[in-house]
Amino acid sequence: MTRFAIDAATALRMVREDPPLPDGVQLVGPTVLRSDVLAALYRDVRAGVLSPAEGRHLRDRLAELKVRLLGDRVSRARAWQLAADRGWAEIGPAEYLAVAVLQADVLVTEDAFLRAAAEGLIPVVGFADLLAG
Repeated sequence: MTRFAIDAATALRMVREDPPLPDGVQLVGPTVLRSDVLAALYRDVRAGVLSPAEGRHLRDRLAELKVRLLGDRVSRARAWQLAADRGWAEIGPAEYLAVAVLQADVLVTEDAFLRAAAEGLIPVVGFADLLAG
């Protein structure tokens, strides 16, 4: 079984596109992932990009997404240390990195900041690689 750590943008794409995942794929992410995706959906509804009905539908799809969300003491401590070591003003990106490093085989992201931050810590792949397993 391959564990893929996903970021919020990947989760959002998953709920929008609903692609089938290959057998043996397990998704993991930090507990903040759900809030980050909800915030993005809410922004899109407020901005008129999505109708309220579309927003609710995607919100419900997020609840159905089979992703193990982790926010244990070890993950939080690792995120804190990663952010502190890099001098980051925000801990959010470090939460994604921490879960990836501690619980996954690869990190799935298209985000340039996360890709660069993951260098030397964990392999990074794109969305197409997730779908290929």
